[in-house]
Amino acid sequence: MDVPVLKQGPFLIATIQAALNDADLNKLRRSLVEQVGRHRSRGVIVDVTSLDVLDSFAARTLRDIAHMTGFRGAETVIVGIHPDLAFAMVQLGLTLEGVATALDLEEGLAYLNERTRRLGATRPLPSTRAVAGRPIMAPAPRPGWPLAIARPPLVIPREEPRERRRAKPAPEGADPETRRDLP
Repeated sequence: MDVPVLKQGPFLIATIQAALNDADLNKLRRSLVEQVGRHRSRGVIVDVTSLDVLDSFAARTLRDIAHMTGFRGAETVIVGIHPDLAFAMVQLGLTLEGVATALDLEEGLAYLNERTRRLGATRPLPSTRAVAGRPIMAPAPRPGWPLAIARPPLVIPREEPRERRRAKPAPEGADPETRRDLP
């Protein structure tokens, strides 16, 4: 079963309308990660309001979606977790550690709007380094700016200790005092 993914401004909204099998969850994960890059989305909302049951694979996949889209530069929010579902997840030891959650779609949109406004025009650096599970952030390039500015490496010449320096011999046919060619 395909999960519809809508683009709402800089955000993607995926609404899971029925229980998904493992193949469908993997397909959703691949699709969202690809669409974040294609649409240059700043945020993803995964709406699970219709779900009554969430198994360990589904919980892990939702967490993976959040982390993968984070590496692609988008914040992810899981919305619509019912109280019974939350209770069952806690009883089973299932966590969405490091993933933002919100009560409903409206709250999720408000959260993403606030996060993108507060962070300004920031995107993760194109690296796999992270601090506390979150990508390291860097300013996004302004329109017309090059994506990467090539800088030559900083090379500091190393001086040899004075006692090891030796005067080079004067070339043949040169005055040893001035090191200039003799007429």
